[in-house]
Amino acid sequence: MTSESVWLGGFRRPVKMAMIASIGLALTIAALMALGKLTGLGSSGMYEMVRPSGRPIVVAMLLALAASVILSAIYLSDTRGQIEPASTGPMDVVSLILSRIAMIGTIGIVCAMFYEVVARYVFEKPTLWANELSLWMAGFVLLFAGQYAMQQRSHIRIYVIYDLMPRWMQKLSDCLSVAMIWLFAGATVWGGYNEAIQKFQRMETFGTAWDPPLPATMKIGILIVVCLVALQALSNLIADWNKAPEAHNPADEIDEAEIEKLKKTLGAE
Repeated sequence: MTSESVWLGGFRRPVKMAMIASIGLALTIAALMALGKLTGLGSSGMYEMVRPSGRPIVVAMLLALAASVILSAIYLSDTRGQIEPASTGPMDVVSLILSRIAMIGTIGIVCAMFYEVVARYVFEKPTLWANELSLWMAGFVLLFAGQYAMQQRSHIRIYVIYDLMPRWMQKLSDCLSVAMIWLFAGATVWGGYNEAIQKFQRMETFGTAWDPPLPATMKIGILIVVCLVALQALSNLIADWNKAPEAHNPADEIDEAEIEKLKKTLGAE
């Protein structure tokens, strides 16, 4: 990752400070909740995290956690990766922020599963929430990763025929591809909107011991991300419209930066 600002500019430092403050606040509240649980002075735990009504400390924890994740994603999206193309518009910024949330979510999944393994096999006290929490986070990680793949142009594309076309035909193919993406997005929203709204309004839960509102959030999340993917596809089409024709070959898939890192690692050993 390069340290040069991508889009925040002068707001980068304030966002960084706010991110650090929100992370510190979330860790402090988490420590207070854990201490209260251990001493018996508090009863708020993971079960209450999905039932925050009437529990100010849980509401504060959720707000601090959300703020820390969002601010961290915004700050990290202002740094461009070595293989990431330059940002070309507002939709690229949205996609980069969601991609950083997906990266943070992956870390969260690893932490949850590690906690479950230690609790189950070391202390013989398995949790009721780790599996559902991992599924919940993994669902959104996959959705946001799809959005990021569209922004990075890293989805599956077959160039064997595309490279043989003249530029006007390539543009026509790109238009047809975007039109089909929009058709799919429209059909998905048309067919799933009523059900998604109903699930969200009644906060439909997963039906397990922890019982998180996984169906209520995932269903509406799918519709939102599908629309964002369609908007990103249109943004890509506009950004790439005046680009010169490109030739593609298998060597394009080689990550030179990663190879150099591997060489340095092997050389150091």
